[in-house]
Amino acid sequence: MTLKAIATALLLAASFAATNGALAQRMNADDMKWVNQCIDDNKGLASGEIIRKYCSCMNEKMDSNESRSITQWEKSNPAAKAACDKESGWK
Repeated sequence: MTLKAIATALLLAASFAATNGALAQRMNADDMKWVNQCIDDNKGLASGEIIRKYCSCMNEKMDSNESRSITQWEKSNPAAKAACDKESGWK
């Protein structure tokens, strides 16, 4: 893991803890990996806060045994995508 990836993960974890302590307690390293990838996949498409909320919401809706990325999974789960769009404020 690169220093940049570690710093990003730590910053994201601190952000989660500051805005949603319950969610931060449930996220494990695998969840963080998928959420960080989702954030990278959506960078520049909305504000950082909206993207983080969206990716966290999608991660929560996915089964813990899912092997696809959030970006791949959302394409076959439009109802979950719509719910997370609404929850995160993505327009």
